[in-house]
Amino acid sequence: MRPIPLERIRDAAGLISDTVVRTPLIRADLGGPNQVFLKLESLQPVGSFKIRGAANAVRRLSEAERANGVWTVSAGNAAQGVALAARGVGAACSALVFDTAPEAKLAALERLGVRIVKASYDECWSTVERGVSDRMTGRFVHPFDDDDFIAGNGTIGLEIFEDLPDVDVVIAAMGGGGLLGGVASALHALRPGVRVFAAEPETAAPLSASLAAGRAVAAPTWQASFVDGAGGRSVLPSMWPLLSHVVDGAIVVTLAEVRRAMRVVAERVHVICEGAAGCAVAAAMSGRAGPGRTVAIVSGGNVDLPRFAELVGAC
Repeated sequence: MRPIPLERIRDAAGLISDTVVRTPLIRADLGGPNQVFLKLESLQPVGSFKIRGAANAVRRLSEAERANGVWTVSAGNAAQGVALAARGVGAACSALVFDTAPEAKLAALERLGVRIVKASYDECWSTVERGVSDRMTGRFVHPFDDDDFIAGNGTIGLEIFEDLPDVDVVIAAMGGGGLLGGVASALHALRPGVRVFAAEPETAAPLSASLAAGRAVAAPTWQASFVDGAGGRSVLPSMWPLLSHVVDGAIVVTLAEVRRAMRVVAERVHVICEGAAGCAVAAAMSGRAGPGRTVAIVSGGNVDLPRFAELVGAC
C-alpha cells in the first residue's frame, strides 16, 4: 500500500488555502440516469485542479531545493500550477511540454514566465517515468507521482464531503493518477462506502487494463486524441499500490461521448470543459458507476476555443 493519510491532506488544505479557490459544487441536469453534481476545478486561477498539488509540493521544498528553479513535465496544466506556485516562493520555473499541447495552455505558460521546452509525447512520458531529463535543470516536481502533490489534490475530496456529505459516487479523469489517488484517499477516510471511479478515453485506458490484469500495465493500444490531460501510456508501478487500493473501478468512454459531455455542460451549465474533464462528465452521464448522488470532477477548462467549437459542433 501507499497510504495518503487524511491528516496529510488536511495539512495541505491549510498550507495552500491562500493560493487555491474553494470551487463550487453544483447540481447539474445533464440528462443522465443519476443525480449529477459538478466540482468546477476549471475555475481555479490556472484553469485546472493542478494548482492544488503543485502549491503543496512547491511550498514544502526547502530554500536550497528551489534555489536553482523548479521544473515539471506537462501537457500544460501541471506546468501552470507549478509555475504559479513557484512564482509565489520566488523560484524560476521551466517545463518540458508535450508538443501537442493546445495553444491556450502554451500562451498561459508564457504569461507566467515559464521557460518552455517542447518535446514529443514519448520523451515526455519517458521523463515522467524516470524523473530525469538532460534538457532540464533545477528541482524536478513530478506532476502526479509525489505524495505532497497527491495530498494537495486530495483537498478536493475534503470540499466535496463538506458540501455533499451523502455523496455516493465520485468520478475523475485518469491521467497519471494523482487526482484520483488524492481524492479517493480523502473520501474513503471521511465516508467509507463511497465509490470512486476513474474515467478514461477509449484511445488510452491503462488503468482499466491494469485493474483487469491485477498489476500495473501499459494500455494495450494507445493513440493521441483531444483528451490531452488524461489517457497516459501506462500506470506507473509506483502509483499502482495507491490506485489499486483506493479506486473502485474504471469507466472507459468513447470520444463521441466526451464531445457530447463537453457540449451538454456548455449548453446547460455554461462552463467550458477540456477533454479530460469531459471524460469524467461523460462517465457520470452514462450511469455506469451505478446509482446514487454522483460527483464528476471538472478537472480543467484549458482548451483552444476554436478547437472546442469544432469538437462540440461535431456532436
